[in-house]
Amino acid sequence: MTTTALLSCAGRPVGRYTYLPDAGGRPYLHPVTTLAGTPVTEERPADHRHHLGACVAVPDVSGHNFWGGRTFVRGQGPTALDNHGVQRHLGWKLRDPDGFVQELSWEADGGELLREHRTVAAAALSETAWALDFSFSLTNPGATDLSIGSPATNGRPGAGYGGFFWRAPKEAAAPAVFSASADGEEAVHGRAADWVAMCGDGWTLVFAGATEETRRDPWFVRTAEYPGVGSSLAAAERLPLPAGATIVRRIVTVVADGRLDRAGGAALVRRAVTA
Repeated sequence: MTTTALLSCAGRPVGRYTYLPDAGGRPYLHPVTTLAGTPVTEERPADHRHHLGACVAVPDVSGHNFWGGRTFVRGQGPTALDNHGVQRHLGWKLRDPDGFVQELSWEADGGELLREHRTVAAAALSETAWALDFSFSLTNPGATDLSIGSPATNGRPGAGYGGFFWRAPKEAAAPAVFSASADGEEAVHGRAADWVAMCGDGWTLVFAGATEETRRDPWFVRTAEYPGVGSSLAAAERLPLPAGATIVRRIVTVVADGRLDRAGGAALVRRAVTA
């Protein structure tokens, strides 16, 4: 079954949301574009075939891989395991041109591990910028306690990815990345910040945590190896998810034409988060 939703903003198409069960096991946004039509996501790039545009992906839910690719095993390194789960589309609660509300089941070994409620909305900010408001709640519906981990919590320093993740296009030059107080991958990666900006050839993305819990999550940032930004659920320690518990995260992404500076990025983020 193919499930698709088209996203528009200010009367212009800005994204396609697709779920193909045999293509990574999770729904994702691609292509996402600026209002002028410049693509700002990448799907299945040669360097990481399991990177799928903008999505929610977690490499370790109590040992089950909802990220794709190999699993990092302590003392062994990246290892191909038969431990992959799928995020199965259950239904739409709402599906409009400017957004949707979706119910998903995270399943592995024939059973449901997590139930997700996902809300995605597009809003215009200016003639050259719009915002993607992406929130998700993960509930443990079972009787067994679970936890969320990452390669970092399994022994690979600096690899605390897992949660909301955006794979940007790889261009001839690596993109610039900065926060309100730091510049460059090394200074921004692995640290919490109200927002993080990435600038490429004719485009800027500004990612902001829109809740107190989300703002506490460190950012996972790559520019030299590939361009990607994510909000880490388990950057250094496993995140417990007891039976019946729910975690909620909300990330607002400004998608802008041109190259924003620090002041411009901060101004658009303030407008997007309070809109």
